[in-house]
Amino acid sequence: MKLADKAILNTHSNRELSFDADRSRDVVRQFYSKAAEEPQKELCCPTSYPTEDVSHIPQEVIDRFYGCGSPISIANVKEGETVVDLGSGAGIDCFIVAKKVGPSGKVIGVDMTDRMLNIASESSSIVANNLGYDVVDFRKGFLEEIPVDSKSVDLVTSNCVINLSPDKKKVFSEMWRILKDNGRIVISDIVSEVEIPPHILTNDRLLGECIAGALTEEQFFSYLEQAGFYGLQILKKLYWKEVDNHRFFSLTLRGYKFEKRAGCVYIGQRAIYNGPFKAVTDDEGHLFPRCEAVEVCTDTAEKLSKPPYAGLFIITDPTKEAPENYSCCNDNGSCC
Repeated sequence: MKLADKAILNTHSNRELSFDADRSRDVVRQFYSKAAEEPQKELCCPTSYPTEDVSHIPQEVIDRFYGCGSPISIANVKEGETVVDLGSGAGIDCFIVAKKVGPSGKVIGVDMTDRMLNIASESSSIVANNLGYDVVDFRKGFLEEIPVDSKSVDLVTSNCVINLSPDKKKVFSEMWRILKDNGRIVISDIVSEVEIPPHILTNDRLLGECIAGALTEEQFFSYLEQAGFYGLQILKKLYWKEVDNHRFFSLTLRGYKFEKRAGCVYIGQRAIYNGPFKAVTDDEGHLFPRCEAVEVCTDTAEKLSKPPYAGLFIITDPTKEAPENYSCCNDNGSCC
């Protein structure tokens, strides 16, 4: 019998379901409290970390890795950075990051499940002893109310947790709030190929298994853009599983925060797109034909000079050079 035949639904319409956020959290909390007590092999992800990344981490933590990707390995974590991991669970991603940020960095893990937090905290002293320094701080809290100061974080990561939230737009808004200007997110999560039908959406077991709360890829990107993130890029996408003929994928993406200044000021700056495409359009709709100088405001000039756009554009400075003085060359040595 299919899930659709078993489901008992309480719908306002074909597209809108009412649910209690507290109840949703209770379902997830109970599910992962059980997973903390006894490792659940069926929750294991289609990825694994290199041995050198986890050699300093207790096996008890590794056995309770329930992510769906490896955001840390491709997040380009730098020494001295402050990193927040949302839904940190038993702490594996936080402990991997701790090795990468070094003694001058800081790592904050946020989770709402007491048993997971206990395992993480108990393992923290072992990790600190193995590394020779202690930079990890675990905090109890919700993703929708992250217990971290505003504009204090370089990188936010999350590994298969956002789908569990009853208010994903609020999660993305909170991620934006705690990031410094030009900070970034690298997150892995489950997305559905099409919008999830009600009989899956209301299934408690599938909620805990990261299926029932999955957004579509389009919804995921749209919500992030609404929160203010730009430069969104898919870093990895893998097939996850199929439930009642609905396909789900593990998606890892990156995005950046850029705070617009007061007003758009033009001082004669121009941006020249180097190629290889004939033209590109940025997040705000500016069109940049290849090797053509396009006047831009100070905000856009600053944004295009930083990741993920750095190196794709030449930004002219009218106080130092004439706008027409630039070199636009391709990898093969031919120039515009």
